[in-house]
Amino acid sequence: MGAVTAFGPVAEHERTRVLLEAAIGRLVELVGGIGDLEVPSGVPVWSVGDVGAHLAAVYLAYGTAVPGERHGEAAGRIDWDALPAVREGTFGARIAAVNALSVGLVAGAERKRLGVILAERGAAFLRDSAGLAPDTPVPAPWYGPGRTVPLAAATGLMLSETLVHGLDMARGIRRPWALAPEEASLVIGQAMVTMMPLALDAERAKGVRIAFDLALKGGPRLAVVVEDGAATVTRDPAPRPYDCRITADPVAFLLVSFGRVPVWKAVTLGRMRAGGRRPWLATRLNRLITAP
Repeated sequence: MGAVTAFGPVAEHERTRVLLEAAIGRLVELVGGIGDLEVPSGVPVWSVGDVGAHLAAVYLAYGTAVPGERHGEAAGRIDWDALPAVREGTFGARIAAVNALSVGLVAGAERKRLGVILAERGAAFLRDSAGLAPDTPVPAPWYGPGRTVPLAAATGLMLSETLVHGLDMARGIRRPWALAPEEASLVIGQAMVTMMPLALDAERAKGVRIAFDLALKGGPRLAVVVEDGAATVTRDPAPRPYDCRITADPVAFLLVSFGRVPVWKAVTLGRMRAGGRRPWLATRLNRLITAP
């Protein structure tokens, strides 16, 4: 597959939808071949079934958040206001609370239908979001009160969750699960532009001023600027001075960002490298912008 080389919002969003549909199909096939959902996954303390249940909750959350007519599972919506950490906590605390809730939403005998649930909810998101503009606001209260994300970011996030957690499940049952460069590039370009500023550790970022030039092989290119407790991420930025340039294979960057591959391994394999005036600052990016 080719990688993302230019930013055409509508075409890129449609391509993300195509790859999401294909990834959901691969995921459902993987789940259908799992005999024991209680085996450990690639996520500490979560079983393979827990990971699948979490994914089902993600699909439900985004599927019921898409603007317009709803189909089906309205009764399954989550009462986000009932979670104090979601209303009041930091980004990390909110995500931890949501993750803890998500694992129990598909439990017991219902987990035997996990593949069917994932297929139905994934298809519902794609169906109900079809034809909407990439910049359509999608409510995302799990990220904070009143928070919305563009539909393009929501679609990219659905793809990232499917890819990364599909890997977690595949590792648990010792089966292959491939991530293509185009898939990773689309996640980075569609979702991470929105999510990186939200995931900034504001306490660690106090007093910090660093400009990162993030160049992914085949695209996209991002300017990530951390300045005194806030972050901005710009897609395909105009020329400007940077403190540190990070050049990376998109799959390696995605897996390092989500904590699935250690940065030293990506560097050793030649899939990530740092340059620029202050290359040693590259290691600070993962400490400032934390994995969800």
